[in-house]
Amino acid sequence: MPQLVVMVGAPLPGGVEDVAATVVGAYGLSPVDGRVLSPDRAMEITLDGIGDAAAIAETLREALPEIDVAVMDEANRRRRVLIADMDATMVVGETIDELAAALGKEAQVSAITERAMRGEIDFEAALDERVAMLAGLDASAIDRVAEGLTYSAGAGALVRTMAAHGARCVLVSGGFDRVTGVVREALGFHADRANHLEVGSDGRLTGRARKPVVDSATKLAMLRETAMAAGVTLAECMAIGDGANDLPMVAAAGFGVAYRAKPTLREATPYRIDHTDLRTALYFQGYEDEEIVALASQR
Repeated sequence: MPQLVVMVGAPLPGGVEDVAATVVGAYGLSPVDGRVLSPDRAMEITLDGIGDAAAIAETLREALPEIDVAVMDEANRRRRVLIADMDATMVVGETIDELAAALGKEAQVSAITERAMRGEIDFEAALDERVAMLAGLDASAIDRVAEGLTYSAGAGALVRTMAAHGARCVLVSGGFDRVTGVVREALGFHADRANHLEVGSDGRLTGRARKPVVDSATKLAMLRETAMAAGVTLAECMAIGDGANDLPMVAAAGFGVAYRAKPTLREATPYRIDHTDLRTALYFQGYEDEEIVALASQR
């Protein structure tokens, strides 16, 4: 089966084809065909053989440091399941940090969040510690945060395009279900799973989350369950996230993507989006602009 090099930029610099030809030539390969996926933004090159995909991709990233690159087989590129993280992936920032801001505790909470996302501390312990700091906050603050979310560029295009082409799309988050429900509807996911914050009779947060919490093991389980329900293998699935708690699902999926990710996750998968937006995950799968839903809005 042919091997492809996909390059995405914002925009692509001139001469990328020549640079790519030089790089793959060093691995004993040559381009034999090419296709523009998005004018001045995304293109793919078909190679005349099979090489070390990870090494080729890394060499291309070094030669073209402002673009995102994937080297992959042509067969079965379009995935039939999408499992996506929410915070810092589908939406900008961490919602728990925004909730903490309402109590003047953003700095304390965000420091714990950062360590948890880097995999430096246990996720459940970090969640419990942060949620405890939210005790006394009016639960309506969750809804205000949900209404004011900034969505990552290309998030809606990614989800709605894959759904339109038959993929089952599920949002799974270590965040909170009152937020993921809003994001699910806004972006077109079929389902969502997240943690539930307990609310007291006074309408305020108790400082506790319902157990068991949604963590990395839950995310991996959701990937497996969704694949089984869809009748597909893990190789036919895509998982995308940014932090250490996304690592098991990203590593298990046939197309595991690290999106502007922490080092722990970036090092665990050959597929990364470091510079461009979430539409790049569609270009990596071979979608052209004409097939992408909601391209104009970039949501």
